[in-house]
Amino acid sequence: MINIEMKTLKREETGKNIAKKMRKDNYIPGVIYSRGQETQHILVSLSDFQKLYKAVGISSTFYLNLENSKIPVIIKEIQKEPLGNGIYHIDFQKLNMDEKVKMTIPITILNRDNIRVQPSTLMQHLDSIEIECLPKDIPNIIELDVVDIDFNTPKMVKDLNIANNPNITIARDLDEVICTLIAPTTTNDEDEEEVEDEETKEIELEEE
Repeated sequence: MINIEMKTLKREETGKNIAKKMRKDNYIPGVIYSRGQETQHILVSLSDFQKLYKAVGISSTFYLNLENSKIPVIIKEIQKEPLGNGIYHIDFQKLNMDEKVKMTIPITILNRDNIRVQPSTLMQHLDSIEIECLPKDIPNIIELDVVDIDFNTPKMVKDLNIANNPNITIARDLDEVICTLIAPTTTNDEDEEEVEDEETKEIELEEE
């Protein structure tokens, strides 16, 4: 749990026109929802959210301060504008600190540019991973170090930095491949020379 909080405002009015006006005033409409509870409609400052998102990312747990009440949440979805990169709407999920939550978190590859076996090309087959754990155990980042990968030994789910954490359940087979290393495609110089010779002969025959 990251001890960061962001102030939010209760949104009394809803609808497209109201939301459009709020966005012009640099506020983002959003909701806080939780199973079995009424959805709360809120507004957050665009600049405050940008600062928070830079600090916590998509997976960390933090607090929303709504009417002097601290609500533990995660960012469940960020909706972007159809045209452009502006933020259109944010869904926050309220957390029960004693109840496990399922999340899909991106996999961060470490040492992609420092792989010992060179020349080579890294192929990533899995970009994110679904986990289940208590909010206090949600990892800030899921990492995979590929510095020692080779052509015969792929990196698997069991190689993730969270794989041996007993508090985190991974919703994938531990032997599922995340990354493989392949050798660059090469062309035999002799074969190229033979092709060139054959093309030269064809040209000479045509000229005759």
